[in-house]
Amino acid sequence: MLPSSLQISIVTYRPDLALLQRTLDTLGIAIEAAQDARVLRTVHLALIDNSADRGIAERVIELGRARFADAAVHVMYLHGHANIGYGAAHNLVLHGTGADYHLVLNPDAELAADALLNGVRWLDAHAEVGALAPDVSDAAGNRRYLCKRYPAVFDLLLRGFAPRFVRRAFGTRLARYEMRDIVDADPPREAIGVPIMSGAFVLAKRDAIDRTGGFDPRFFLYFEDFDWSVRLNAVTRNAFVPSVRIVHHGGDAARKGLRHIRWFAASGMRFYAKHGWKWI
Repeated sequence: MLPSSLQISIVTYRPDLALLQRTLDTLGIAIEAAQDARVLRTVHLALIDNSADRGIAERVIELGRARFADAAVHVMYLHGHANIGYGAAHNLVLHGTGADYHLVLNPDAELAADALLNGVRWLDAHAEVGALAPDVSDAAGNRRYLCKRYPAVFDLLLRGFAPRFVRRAFGTRLARYEMRDIVDADPPREAIGVPIMSGAFVLAKRDAIDRTGGFDPRFFLYFEDFDWSVRLNAVTRNAFVPSVRIVHHGGDAARKGLRHIRWFAASGMRFYAKHGWKWI
């Protein structure tokens, strides 16, 4: 296969700068590995700050310039547009360069050194797949389950808000929702046709992006990745690829306060109104 081009978008909002530094460091290593293997040719990175704070934006820009000053990566910075929402911010550049691939990446995710190398090679070899999700662990090395089956409202309430003893009582149900039968397979195996992927890391082909239009900007925060996953599966296939590995530090809306819970509930209602309610 000929070397591919890649665009990457990272949206920040009052970011943890130490975590962002680690994200950029590991991203840089993964880019260099893919370029050295001649899997990637040109790489564009967009750092998009939603903080509406010039000081924060300047610190994000400083980190980007310091990390990629000597790298074969074209970096651009977008800021000063206020908090327009996660998906809408990614959309600012999702169609920007016409690159073969686009990586949607969270500012609190660390990539394995071979993540991009393996991901682009895998998508090159699977014409029927338009986007992939990685194998995910937390900082302690525990597996996180970010690929999911289509959620029932009951699943969301259990996973996000139920006490631990209640979640344990419904452990089998939650394990199915979190696709543990696939993700925990030993040896690891790929899965094509994944219903829901997390927006923490989505590597997508240009054609899949163009056919779906990217994120629906009506989802300010939460469920924008659920919505895009459903629409991607309508025109192509989503896949779980365990050879693509990341560490993710974020998540858990219920622990972020009432404002996040309200956003979560409003976006969830929008998602079900658009794609169909499933209660139990």
